[in-house]
Amino acid sequence: MKHSAAEILREYGPFPEVTDVAGVTFDGNHVWFATGERLNALDPESGDILRSLDIAAQAGTAFDGKHLFQIGDALIRKLDPRTGEVIATIPAPGDGDDSGLAWAEGSLWVGQHRGRRIHQVDPETGNVLRTIESDRFVTGVTWVDGELWHGTWDDDGSDLRHIDAQTGEVLERLDMPEGTGISGLESDGGDRFFCGGGHSGKLRAVRRPKKDLK
Repeated sequence: MKHSAAEILREYGPFPEVTDVAGVTFDGNHVWFATGERLNALDPESGDILRSLDIAAQAGTAFDGKHLFQIGDALIRKLDPRTGEVIATIPAPGDGDDSGLAWAEGSLWVGQHRGRRIHQVDPETGNVLRTIESDRFVTGVTWVDGELWHGTWDDDGSDLRHIDAQTGEVLERLDMPEGTGISGLESDGGDRFFCGGGHSGKLRAVRRPKKDLK
């Protein structure tokens, strides 16, 4: 397993009236982050919040290329990002213990925090298709270039983990600085991860390691 320190590229916030950052996703232009009762769109270059949607937003956030998905009140809501309209809902598999949320390969991937696992979920029905076990509390979840990464946040620290999507084996680990936790997680598809900072009310951009060429 590769093991190194996370490199924080930039911090955003704290923001007015934001006391907790939960889910994080990226739509190609904006970083969306959940703050309890609101989903906010941030310009990652200027650091400004450009707009907000009023929605239950206590956990993970995802984007499928057209729609946003947001966990709140033990449900996953599918949203039109332009209007905030709720198009559909499915049950969240963790029954209130849900954390991260990602979209990949036609499925939703849902972190279960204290359950220490990641579920692959049918976005139409909410049925759990398979489950990957972890040995740490799971926070944010993201897929990038065929790699599955998740955040952890436990009493003894927080890190980013690249895991084998079949076995759950940890392939690479990036340790966050002491006292710096990860709540939500998303990749920009390039060299950055966007990480929610929980009760700090901040977002952080962390350098994504270069992929080995084999």
